[in-house]
Amino acid sequence: MSLFKAPCGTFPIHRRAITGLRYHTFATWRPVQRLQENALEVFQKTAFECSLPAQLPRKTFENFPASTKWFHGPERKFHTSYLRQFGDVLIPIELTSLLPANDSGSGTATDFERVEAPFGVFLSWAEQVNASSLQRLYVAQAPVARLPKLLQDDLPTPALVVEAGKGDLYDTNIWLGVAPTYTPLHRDPNPNIYLQLAGQKTIRLLEPAAGLSVFSALQAVTKGVASSKFRGDEMMKGMEKRLLEKKIWSDKASKDATEVVGFEAILGAGESLFIPQGWWHSVKSTGGGCTGSVCVKICAVNP
Repeated sequence: MSLFKAPCGTFPIHRRAITGLRYHTFATWRPVQRLQENALEVFQKTAFECSLPAQLPRKTFENFPASTKWFHGPERKFHTSYLRQFGDVLIPIELTSLLPANDSGSGTATDFERVEAPFGVFLSWAEQVNASSLQRLYVAQAPVARLPKLLQDDLPTPALVVEAGKGDLYDTNIWLGVAPTYTPLHRDPNPNIYLQLAGQKTIRLLEPAAGLSVFSALQAVTKGVASSKFRGDEMMKGMEKRLLEKKIWSDKASKDATEVVGFEAILGAGESLFIPQGWWHSVKSTGGGCTGSVCVKICAVNP
């Protein structure tokens, strides 16, 4: 075991699994640090400047307009009477066709494509779908800058984002779906804050070297040539999708497996997570019902 060094401290990381390309690794998941104070200085010193993940205090995003305007009722369903006025707006949608769920409760993707479709198509599907439906639609990484101004106003830039870095935003995106939803292991070129508007999601993270080792080992097994920086449709279907999901989300280890220490955060509505630049992460919704998330990508370097 060695130490992962950050500007503000160290924490233990088991390095055996990241010194070579071994597919037979498994991760143990430690809770992400939870910040107790809603103060800019605390966030900067314990997370942002250190490049360490952190779950932010709930009051960081109190009264976020989209949380109450886009979702309603005790089951937090999509507030279609409000959202339908934007039904003609084109948004990016992931369309996945699944085989019936296996023993792990996860269906196998037989077809996957990304399309631009009217928002109303997604809303109509969301009103009819259930957890066993084999056709899944997911509004994934929809740029907020392309939404109508009324919807943009429901997603104000958090003060913490403006004040923590250079004050500039790289991008802001939204994710909308009905559980179960899934985003494979990947990394982003900028640090970001992931805010849960509705539903519950679990996010598992690996520090840059550990995540790259898992990805590279997987590419060796599948004889893949995918880029670790620019992930495409290959991570959403086929062998790579199945192996990545098993590697990150199965807690069973084989006899010869070596260990990587990862981190885990469970976000409910109103909770948020800081994901540092270059940290690998995978996201799954848990429970049922509608889910909504906002990801604000911020500039990495202070002025």
